[in-house]
Amino acid sequence: MRADGGEARALTAAPGGVSAYAWSPDSARIAFVSQDARSADQTAAQDRRDDAEVFEGPFRPRHLWLIAAAGDAPASRLTEGSTFTVDADEPSSSPDGTRLAFGAGVTPMLRDERHDVHALDVAARTKAAISTNGGRDGEPRWSPDGRWIAWIEDPNTATPLADGTLPGQVNQSHLVLYDVEARRVRSAASPSFDLQPRTPFWSHDSRTVLFTAGRRAYADAFAYDVGAGTYTQLTTDRTLQIGSLAGNGRVVAVTMDTPRAPSDVFVTGPDFGAFRKVSDANPQASAFALGETEVVTWKSPDGTEVEGVLLKPLGFQAGQRYPTLVVAHGGPAGAYTNNYRVGGLEGGQVWAGEGWAVFYPNPRGSTNYGERFLRANVDDWGGGDFKDIMSGIDALVARGVTDADKVALIGWSYGGYMTAWSITQTTRFKAAMVGAGLTNLWSMYGTNDIPNVLDGYFGGIAGPERLPAYMERSAMTRIDKVTTPTLVLHGGSDQRVPIGQGQELFRGLKDRGVPTELVLYPREGHGISEYYHLKDRLTRIHDWITRYTTGGGGKTTSRH
Repeated sequence: MRADGGEARALTAAPGGVSAYAWSPDSARIAFVSQDARSADQTAAQDRRDDAEVFEGPFRPRHLWLIAAAGDAPASRLTEGSTFTVDADEPSSSPDGTRLAFGAGVTPMLRDERHDVHALDVAARTKAAISTNGGRDGEPRWSPDGRWIAWIEDPNTATPLADGTLPGQVNQSHLVLYDVEARRVRSAASPSFDLQPRTPFWSHDSRTVLFTAGRRAYADAFAYDVGAGTYTQLTTDRTLQIGSLAGNGRVVAVTMDTPRAPSDVFVTGPDFGAFRKVSDANPQASAFALGETEVVTWKSPDGTEVEGVLLKPLGFQAGQRYPTLVVAHGGPAGAYTNNYRVGGLEGGQVWAGEGWAVFYPNPRGSTNYGERFLRANVDDWGGGDFKDIMSGIDALVARGVTDADKVALIGWSYGGYMTAWSITQTTRFKAAMVGAGLTNLWSMYGTNDIPNVLDGYFGGIAGPERLPAYMERSAMTRIDKVTTPTLVLHGGSDQRVPIGQGQELFRGLKDRGVPTELVLYPREGHGISEYYHLKDRLTRIHDWITRYTTGGGGKTTSRH
């Protein structure tokens, strides 16, 4: 569609859809990524339900295509190969439009870390890998002067498994530069910058790489000076993501939210000095009554400083104690930021409006606090991280915010793991919700699509020598200790954390007389996306937690 108006027109009709695209510098062509179509025989077999599937292959890879923006010629295919699949990320063109940089892997399996950055000659249709890291490399961006390509690497030096894939390793991503003329990779990792950079963007003069990174309870903008090899923080206490640069790099478009306003588009200069709002995607939000947020810190029993976000009840009064909902984050390499909390898993501001405090802890193992903190729960799931969360609750009780007799815990994915584990360790929670949670790490390893994550955290693949480590930190090993009424929610088609994990927890609680309910959401994977399922999840969590914590609750959960 023309930027100055008019009707949109379809440019492609790729059977495999378009997962990413990029304009050529002269705006004459568009490179795009599309999954290979099924053959006629495969389509016919699928239509008659002759559709037996081989687990983990064969795959329909993604490939790179090129089409004229005028639409006067069919798309041409740029890459080939059944053991070569292009990443579903935006490719990047050289300034003269003759070459493309893109990420690609051996298979599309999420557990397969063998992804490299490739450079392709558009005219010759020849490509070559230019990254040298054993792990995942991706999101390449060509500099405006054509001299450099910047990308993000996940370092991995592990010995490959029997099928050629790599065991997981827990470490931070790094910014990498590639000297195009010298054909040499240069790492931009530095002890002075202990955070994880996200998608890189180049300044118009090719002297600086701009990016965002999680920093404690925020996501700020940073710059890397290519010549000096130094990092500079450009913003403080923002939660933003860079979208694009225009006007020869003089205008930067970002999305940004705050604790009091949902995400919108803003424009700023390359120094990120002032922001001008240019969208109002949710005007109705200006009428919402919102609780205040506060970034809080406390000391864990071993002296580790831990941070989190406290959402206070609407009309909060110091000295008054409130029922408190604790929300454990997923990952475990994730982190809560001090941002807008109306949607999501729990709809935090809904609870604040009903007189609850909501606590979002970032225990050890979280990102945004450096590599040492990130790796602090390796071989220690449910150890130091559990103590971090519990001591955070203690700190809120000591401060006079939390009513110690009215505390509930919920979480999704690793947050579900932490919830399931916590109710085997303590009886302080009046109610719990385990969402898509890992409950038996031994069976989890053999049934999920990212077993290398457990491998990386527990020092090896599941086998006799590692059985004690896997079972020692599984909630099912201590299921007989649970007395907390627990709601279990799970996507019916979840491959990340298969439904057996929720079923095991439910059966263990049900047979022991602990109030529990298992709800499966058909068609949903590891995340929930359908409208009625999202609505049900919010309502069901609310009813379960309030019923057993404060005596409230609605009609969506069964009486026990």
